[in-house]
Amino acid sequence: MSKVKMNQSMSGNAAVPAQTAAPQAERLPTQVTVKINSLRTSGSTLATASVDLNGVFAVRGLKVVQGVNGPFVSMPSYKTTEGFRDVCFPVTAEFREQLHTAVLDAYRQELSMVASRGQENHHQEPPAPEMTM
Repeated sequence: MSKVKMNQSMSGNAAVPAQTAAPQAERLPTQVTVKINSLRTSGSTLATASVDLNGVFAVRGLKVVQGVNGPFVSMPSYKTTEGFRDVCFPVTAEFREQLHTAVLDAYRQELSMVASRGQENHHQEPPAPEMTM
């Protein structure tokens, strides 16, 4: 099986050969913007996340999952007869590390914000009124 890179026009009618990928040294850095969509308090899924890559490509449905060695990032996937297959995934080890670090950092930051909000609410609550009979 051979792979041919093709660029398709916006109309979907014409395909032209894609330009060859830039050498590793000439690639632009990828800006990863992460949004934690929800935190979970039970189960193995700790959070769901979305990422935007360079403001031009979005990936939804990432999960932060509790593993035996701590939390890890699970990419969106679908079930096959052989198990699960990722819908999208980092191609290089370097970008995989960058993406996973960004998602886990955002998850930890969201956790700390929730914890600090809980502490603020706990300290700022007025004392309960006393009841007398």
